[in-house]
Amino acid sequence: MNRLTTILLSLCVLSLIPARVQAKIQTEFGDSTKTHVFTLGAQLMTRGEYIQGAVQNPDETMAAFVLERTRLILNYKQPYLEVQIIPQHLGVWGTSGGGSFNLREAWAQTDVKGFFAKLGRQTLSYDDERIMGLNDWSMTSAYHDALKLGYEGFGHKIHVMGAYCQNNGNMLGGTMYIGGVQPYKNMEALWYHYDFKRWFSASLMFINTGMQSCLTTSTGETEKKTYYQQMAGTYWHFRYDGPTDWWIDADASFYYQFGTTEYRLPLSAWMLAVEAKAQANKWTRFRAGYFYLSGDENYTVPPPGGIGMQQLTHDHSFNLLYGSKHQFYGAMDFFYLQTFYGGYSPGLQDVHGSASFVWNNQFEFEAAYHALATTVDVNTAPGRLLGHELELKAQYKPVSWVTISANYTFMQGTKTMEIVKRSSDRNQSHWVYLMVTLNPTFVKVRF
Repeated sequence: MNRLTTILLSLCVLSLIPARVQAKIQTEFGDSTKTHVFTLGAQLMTRGEYIQGAVQNPDETMAAFVLERTRLILNYKQPYLEVQIIPQHLGVWGTSGGGSFNLREAWAQTDVKGFFAKLGRQTLSYDDERIMGLNDWSMTSAYHDALKLGYEGFGHKIHVMGAYCQNNGNMLGGTMYIGGVQPYKNMEALWYHYDFKRWFSASLMFINTGMQSCLTTSTGETEKKTYYQQMAGTYWHFRYDGPTDWWIDADASFYYQFGTTEYRLPLSAWMLAVEAKAQANKWTRFRAGYFYLSGDENYTVPPPGGIGMQQLTHDHSFNLLYGSKHQFYGAMDFFYLQTFYGGYSPGLQDVHGSASFVWNNQFEFEAAYHALATTVDVNTAPGRLLGHELELKAQYKPVSWVTISANYTFMQGTKTMEIVKRSSDRNQSHWVYLMVTLNPTFVKVRF
């Protein structure tokens, strides 16, 4: 019996245990009036995947593997101070070397009357996570070595953050940053949020990013220069709760990028997103939306066997920066996790809708559809339509700290998809996964 089968059988047995018995698995000790709290927990995630027709190795047509991620979560709180440390192990079952260890979080935060300071390796998650998010679908997920200062109170939230990255070798001299954990050399951001009413809130965000030059000098060395690009935008959220079980939830966002890319190209790119969700009753929910990401004008892909692409003088491709990309633009992650041919981008339009059934806050089944297209014309392509994606998802929570997820996604690509990806196997793609996530709290002590 393999490991995944053992886990699934154990969860089936666990789901039959009465709730009062399950509660004893997570035990809290100490006087509830005490202000010092230490919590020890974990996350164990196992995900098996099967892919057909969307593999990146041109010599293969399918791939099958099992991923695992194990985290140990240590958290300590007292008045005016909180510390959290999360080491993690990542790997593929059977991989040589047994995977890898790293540190996902290690930060301390002090908070006094709404003013706070947070220092160390931390996650940055804002609004719908489109620009800055946890990206928890990724095995490593997103984190930043940063200092964050802010204030929260009376409906206002303002956060100021900054990060600076460097290679170990440069401690002896030099400032050139290549091949580090983060794509940026330095990053500064400002986020302001206000809750106007119970039904409406809005945010403003500005990010300045310094990127190490990707150009080379006449001697063949990387140019020792930093280029800066900026992003400014807004996010709006609306919520209306009906008198019974129905509600309507809608959001809209717009972001504009400018400055200079690491290839010394003037940058001018933008994105727009609108999405609405609704619950008709306690069992049925609906979602629909439209996303637009600008692309590079005169995007060209030479025919098979041809070489060379048009040299661009401006960059109009919107960069998704540090967002949770898997949440948007189709579950197969064809776009922006797998780049377009040539490194440039023809942009992306995503018209999507879904319907889901929810039962007792434990089980959810969703069927979703995406119509995907470029935002600019592609030379030699018959049109902008990239393809159609159908997603079937199911999620079950037998207890609060256990989640079982399954998914089947089918992509029917077009000739345009084949051209921009420079691969004919993108025309029909299948992806299946089964994922089990455990988030137990081992002990919580008050003293």
